[in-house]
Amino acid sequence: MLTDGLKTGERTSIFGTKLRWAVCGLLFFATTVNYVDRQVLGLLKPTLEKELGWNDSDYGWIVFAFQLAYALMMPFAGRAMDWLGTRLGYALAVVVWSAASMLHSLASTPLQFAAARFALGIGESSNFPAAIKTIADWFPKQERAFATGVFNSGSNIGAVVAPLMVPVIAAHFGWRSSFLFTGGLDVVWLVLWLSFYRPPREHKLLTVEERNLIESGRENEPKVNIPWSRLLTKRAAWAFLCGKFLTDPVWWFYLFWAPGFLHDKYGLDLTHIGPPLIVIYVVADIGSIGGGWLSKGLIARGYEPGPARKLAMLICAIAVTPVSLIMFTGGNLWLTVGLISLAAAAHQGWSANLFTIPSDAFPRQAVGSVVGLGGMGGAVGGMLVAPAIGLWLDYSHKTYGPLFLAAGSAYLIALLVIHLLVPTLKQVED
Repeated sequence: MLTDGLKTGERTSIFGTKLRWAVCGLLFFATTVNYVDRQVLGLLKPTLEKELGWNDSDYGWIVFAFQLAYALMMPFAGRAMDWLGTRLGYALAVVVWSAASMLHSLASTPLQFAAARFALGIGESSNFPAAIKTIADWFPKQERAFATGVFNSGSNIGAVVAPLMVPVIAAHFGWRSSFLFTGGLDVVWLVLWLSFYRPPREHKLLTVEERNLIESGRENEPKVNIPWSRLLTKRAAWAFLCGKFLTDPVWWFYLFWAPGFLHDKYGLDLTHIGPPLIVIYVVADIGSIGGGWLSKGLIARGYEPGPARKLAMLICAIAVTPVSLIMFTGGNLWLTVGLISLAAAAHQGWSANLFTIPSDAFPRQAVGSVVGLGGMGGAVGGMLVAPAIGLWLDYSHKTYGPLFLAAGSAYLIALLVIHLLVPTLKQVED
């Protein structure tokens, strides 16, 4: 006999058998506003340097504060999602990061901005553990990389929306209003999430056909909670953590330092920096979806998920390497933008596949925790790199070449480490 949940699922749904993609759309929206909030400060960096007297070292320590909070909270954020569930846990996280974003409007000193940034890091640390856990709950294994690529593309859309909005808001209402407006977007998402989202077995609009698809291949999944002490004995957890540690700082570099680089090298101010950044993140968006599509296509052609993920990551790692040559572009703005765009797209394709390691290798009950541990690794990497970048730029008088050389090499190194840790990617045994 069918359970009450399954009987409910027999109702006709306006979504047909695509309800899971509506859920993915909410994750995309959350990730978009998450990155809008992150990007505002980077866009305003040249303005705030002039108005408040910052240097690159000050900015580096402000970024450090965000990533310190992000690193400290990531493991707890992942565990909270496993414990509270994503409906409540995600909502609480957005409340925190929305309030923190708005608090930036009250800051005037580097220390005050660092405090607001620290609070933002606390809230935003939950976004990816919550989203990846939701993907694991709502999607069969063969669709997870593609769905991850779709929602993760919101990070690029956020980075596109921000340079479209922020200069206009700042020009008409002052830079403080930019933080208030972008923080308000989070409230819109919160209303939609609480109104619409339920776990699959509780959702009244989910049909039996789609439920069966979502649950396909889960017959042998262990239904256990794995403590942190045991997670840390699993090589797959360390592979994910090391991959994030080595490559997340590169993405933070593009996100937080690219506006300053374009200002320093090409003299682009707040009103002219939008088009190059939009190109970079639109292309990155294509990479995010394309990376997930690539491994999905390989699986459809007979590859096992593990080899398909690694082959897709290898292609992305190779595509990143040309960014190492960025200082030899001869002052050509759009060639520079093209190289950063390719690298950003390859990073996002890489991430779409890297993020599937937890859901491929661990029980769904542990996915949030593993993503949290990996996110902590990525944030620690970014936390260590941010002040070093600021100090290097002050010391070298804004010489960016070695930074792009390191950015172009990180992914091949990371893939080698991942392969040495998990030559064969498969479900871990308890």
